[in-house]
Amino acid sequence: MDNNTDNINSVNAEAEIDADALRAVRVAKLEELVAAEKDPFKTTSYDVTAHAADIVCAPEEGKVVSVAGRLMSRRIMGKASFAHLLDRSGQIQLYVKRDNVGEDEYAFFKKQVDIGDIIGAVGKIFVTHSGEVSIAVEKLTLLGKSLLPLPEKWHGLKDNDLRYRKRYLDLIVNTDVKDTFVKRGKIISAIRNYLDGDGFIEVETPILNTVAGGAAARPFITHHNTLDLDMYMRIAPELYLKRLIVGGMERVYEIGRCFRNEGMDIKHNPEFTMMELYQAYGDYTDMMKRVEDIYTAAARAIGLGDKITYQGREIDISTPWRRVTMRDIVKETVGIDFMTLDDKGARAALEKLGLEAEGEKNAAECMYVAFDKLVESTLVQPTFVTGYPIEVSPLAKRSDDGLTYRFEFFVNGWEGGNAYSELNDPIDQAGRFETQRKMAKRGDDEAQAADDDFVEALEYGMPPTGGLGIGIDRMIMLLTDSASIRDVILFPTMKPKTKK
Repeated sequence: MDNNTDNINSVNAEAEIDADALRAVRVAKLEELVAAEKDPFKTTSYDVTAHAADIVCAPEEGKVVSVAGRLMSRRIMGKASFAHLLDRSGQIQLYVKRDNVGEDEYAFFKKQVDIGDIIGAVGKIFVTHSGEVSIAVEKLTLLGKSLLPLPEKWHGLKDNDLRYRKRYLDLIVNTDVKDTFVKRGKIISAIRNYLDGDGFIEVETPILNTVAGGAAARPFITHHNTLDLDMYMRIAPELYLKRLIVGGMERVYEIGRCFRNEGMDIKHNPEFTMMELYQAYGDYTDMMKRVEDIYTAAARAIGLGDKITYQGREIDISTPWRRVTMRDIVKETVGIDFMTLDDKGARAALEKLGLEAEGEKNAAECMYVAFDKLVESTLVQPTFVTGYPIEVSPLAKRSDDGLTYRFEFFVNGWEGGNAYSELNDPIDQAGRFETQRKMAKRGDDEAQAADDDFVEALEYGMPPTGGLGIGIDRMIMLLTDSASIRDVILFPTMKPKTKK
């Protein structure tokens, strides 16, 4: 039996019919079922004893099983029919023969059951002459009626806009999509298992904030009616998690949604998943090891080794990853050591590179602009870049060279995460916040908001701490070879379609 031909024949036949007309036909069938007291929607449960993948992987011929799922194809051949049922694990072939199910039930299957319906089937496992594991159906039950036709399967649901808006259809007809989200779940579980196993406590912090702190980003603003108060959707959980370090919890993490009112592209969605962890008595070098361990655990969880392929490009995630200062990697890439120049000379050097030196940027800030615009995209293999300017790192501890104990790591030319030796000096932190206030007054809408309550918490004393944030969606993009962040978020942000 040619499975592809069966599906093409059955689905294309329905595709030729106007969708509204087809829905009317199916609604009429449902009304007939209700009138005959066979309403499938009154069924409250069904006893499933096996799943398709398990049966196919280890078929026990003659064993009676009960399966349930969506009817994906059907080929009627007189007194017998072949069909395919899709459940959470995959597809299995059904052999529906009149002599096995009875004349009435076979007529019911032919006339009342449609592709897309949810069905249950009981029968014996067998293997066809062509070697396909199948179920010889003895009893068939209609569990749910599909009133709309499925998209044409074998040309695929290729319209990305439709795929993202109607993810349920995408999951039905594109089996690799479901596999991506199964892997996503395994990756997140692996991260939790790794952290839980090393003494970290998973916590939950507020999503509605009175101060949009913890990162340089534009927030979403909402309004609390009872308090008559404007609030912000969190851009990062950082400042609350560090309050817990002050409170003595020592090792905490959170995996949750953050919201940034910024651009949308293949790497950015306004609503995204962040993992942040904080480790008392650690520093940013400890966070490098955490990143390596987390990526290794995540890759192993979905069956990957040290070498992965992303969009045809091989990336080696074996440890240790490269470590380089921003000063050195900028000098290596563009040939300029900004830290040997005075501020005026650094701005002139930046302009020679074709970049704008807005405002009165100092040499370190000019170095950062060159890195951000010209160097970051070249970092394909996993790389930790250290030594960030204080001006762009208001929450990181100051280093002796006038920069900070901070790194970001890059894979495939993308920023994958951010880490600090956390600033625990309340006087220094208050001063940094004051600088951010001045930047905001000058029109910088990504300046970090000052959080005076957080400064007060630091005044009670916070131990030296290492902190790390990882963008989960980008990690999953890399490990599942997904071209867009929308391919790894079940329901990405979409502009509503205007009605014609």
